[in-house]
Amino acid sequence: MKPLHSLVENSVAAFFKVSIIHCRAVKLGTIRDTYTANIIISGYTKCRELVIAHNLFNEIPSRDTVTWNSIIAGYVNCGNVNSAWEILKSMKRHGFAVDGYTFGSILKGVACAGFVDLGQQAHSIIVKTGYGENVYSASALLDMYAKCDRVEDAHIVFQRMPERNSVSWNALIAGYAQVGDRETSFCLLDCMEQEGVRPDDGTFAPLLTLVDDPEFYKLTMQIHAKVIKHGLSSDNTACNATITSYSDCGSIEDAKRVFDSSIGAQDIVTWNSMLAAYLTHNQGALAFKLFLEMQGLGFEPDIYTYTSIISSCFEEAHQNQGRSLHALVIKRGLEKSTPISNSLLAMYLKSNFKYMADALEIFESMEVKDRVSWNSILTGFSQYGLSEHALKFFRQMQYASLETDHYAFSAVLRSCSDLATLQLGQQVHVLALKSGFESNEFVASSLIFMYSKCGIIEDARKSFEVTPKNSSVTWNSIILGHAQHGQGKAALDLFFLMRESKVKLDHITFVAVLTACSHIGLVEEGYNFLKSMESYGIPPRMEHYACVIDLFGRAGRLEEAKCLIKAMPFEPDAMVWKTLLGTCRMCGDIELATQAASRLLELEPEEHCTYVLLSNMYGNLRRWDEKASVTRLMRERGVRKVPGWSWIEVKNEVHAFNAEDHSHPYCKDIYQVLGELLEEIKSLENDINLKILIHDLDHVD
Repeated sequence: MKPLHSLVENSVAAFFKVSIIHCRAVKLGTIRDTYTANIIISGYTKCRELVIAHNLFNEIPSRDTVTWNSIIAGYVNCGNVNSAWEILKSMKRHGFAVDGYTFGSILKGVACAGFVDLGQQAHSIIVKTGYGENVYSASALLDMYAKCDRVEDAHIVFQRMPERNSVSWNALIAGYAQVGDRETSFCLLDCMEQEGVRPDDGTFAPLLTLVDDPEFYKLTMQIHAKVIKHGLSSDNTACNATITSYSDCGSIEDAKRVFDSSIGAQDIVTWNSMLAAYLTHNQGALAFKLFLEMQGLGFEPDIYTYTSIISSCFEEAHQNQGRSLHALVIKRGLEKSTPISNSLLAMYLKSNFKYMADALEIFESMEVKDRVSWNSILTGFSQYGLSEHALKFFRQMQYASLETDHYAFSAVLRSCSDLATLQLGQQVHVLALKSGFESNEFVASSLIFMYSKCGIIEDARKSFEVTPKNSSVTWNSIILGHAQHGQGKAALDLFFLMRESKVKLDHITFVAVLTACSHIGLVEEGYNFLKSMESYGIPPRMEHYACVIDLFGRAGRLEEAKCLIKAMPFEPDAMVWKTLLGTCRMCGDIELATQAASRLLELEPEEHCTYVLLSNMYGNLRRWDEKASVTRLMRERGVRKVPGWSWIEVKNEVHAFNAEDHSHPYCKDIYQVLGELLEEIKSLENDINLKILIHDLDHVD
């Protein structure tokens, strides 16, 4: 593939050449010749200079069908289907006969734009003008219906064609492949071969998109064999689709063999396909090696190449590579590309909280921001707990008159959940309802989560009931909501109902179920759920073991928790040790707590919670020397306790406070009221009636 600047230079050279021909034609008077004028109009349209082309079109004293077809094709190729349609209508009004090329161009534009209503009008004209049996027109009509997801209409056109060529068959096969009808697509391939029509790259490429799972590996091999049999193994389209198909079927080795065998016939898509295969299989090192190799061989990366390789650099270990790619993007002048900037945003936001500032800097420098750009920053704020910033940013999105989609609604509702801002959450709910996103599974899940966190499980259940129940996303949220509200029985009943409804269970489903068991003390049942996960095709993850460790700990069965940690098929991470430390605190087992804390301090030496929890346990047991040692260790490592924050929503405004905070504008008034309340509490401590009330409450059954 030629570098972008070479393409620009070639485009400029082509325009210059057409302009010279135009000037000479004017000077010699041959511009009035229709044939010459048609060539110049076609040249201008190929250079995307439609204004000049249309001006010349208007000046031609004698037009023919080619003249009209040239200007129609020009507008279609520039994506302006409506203008092309208006010219078609003008062509008919001026008495010019439309032909197969006219319909081919207009239907191509309709297919790309998805304007099926215009396509149906064109179909009507085709029938009226007798072009229904024309192979070129019928194939274009078939292709239009197929690309607009109207495969039944496409099939009707196909059946009525007196003559079918490979283009007709390919268009129909591609149509069924696009809607995911695997059976009909392969049946059509058999019929095509039986009728003696030779398959080509346009036949096999759409079929290969349908074999995208390990269960179709053998079928992929069969199609690949047909590709080789028909001499298409070096064809770019078939080769690229085969690489992707083998990758999707889980065989990176076969994908690499196809890639290696295509040397000499590779294009940028071939390299991108192999790059995507490596990244899909978490082969980051090989992907970077390929990225460098392609440039060494003279292949200039395109936008897809950059967005793919940048998206793989979100892990901490790859941050240097990510920054190097960012520098390369700037060096090559591509930082103004919105898709590339969006991929850089995603890279920084997925990496670590400390890179949030880098992401914001990129966002602010972007000349053109799309919904992906805005949603990335909003999601970043939400994921890293910067909920107040997320709410303010969402308000900016509203002021920018940006269309809010389900990603934005999900993110802002999560922030409302974190802050427990019920009123604001309800307003966002209304906005989602007006925008038609309430039934979206991700928005519905966020609504359920928000109402649950705000303590209104009834409204969470209402949100669940009004959404389609064919996805695990909403089921998981409502099960978890009931579990966190201590309604373990309701949570388990929902799990059994979900299973009966044939909704596919996933690893989050079992986190919710195990949480429910933990909250209501169903120790044996919870442990049995963990052991049964494999039977559902879901291997237990770290978080599932952490849930059962918590379950054992709440029941005071610390020895079984220890045994479970030893029996885990992988090394316990910080989450598991934190869970064990928490259960030790509840049970008062300081020796086991010390062991857990020791492992935690190795894994996360900067995490303040471990030091604080262990220090408090030593303090409760009056082991002052050990408590002092923990405090000294914190000081030596520069670890400081992060103060807790609390929020309150008053008249749609969120107010945040932490310990001994004096930043609030009404700080003096707040502390004055708090002082008055404390004095009132102290006076009540001596009130005999209060003591009697407390005594009565302590003895309530």
